[in-house]
Amino acid sequence: KLILGGVDVPHTRGLRGHSDADVLAHAVADALLGGIRGGDIGKLFPDTDPAYEGADSLKLLAAVAGKVRAEGYDILDVDSVIAAQAPKLSPYRDAMRENLARAMGVSVENVGVKATTTERLGFEGLEEGISASAVCLLCRRP
Repeated sequence: KLILGGVDVPHTRGLRGHSDADVLAHAVADALLGGIRGGDIGKLFPDTDPAYEGADSLKLLAAVAGKVRAEGYDILDVDSVIAAQAPKLSPYRDAMRENLARAMGVSVENVGVKATTTERLGFEGLEEGISASAVCLLCRRP
């Protein structure tokens, strides 16, 4: 299966990982953790722990968002980009935004998802994999 932002995207290939391999949800989680200097998603949910095998990445993201709030921060904005030569992702963007927003407990207006090809460059362009990156804006509560 190819799961991105919690959406099962129809495609001939999926991604392999210890969890459901949702690279978009993982990138957003890592951005949030970076904002609080909380390490990365692998530190919280190690791939050596059988408890996370096949895990729903949106549930992991929700746990990360809870950690961010517990550390005294509000999530103001998240923006992300998926790099994939195929499949075409624009039909699924709104659903991805909604899923990510719900997992983080924020308004969908505060979540951006974009997709790009790499013009056949790199592993994404050769259709050997998909990558995602994300940034976030957090505000420390007084």
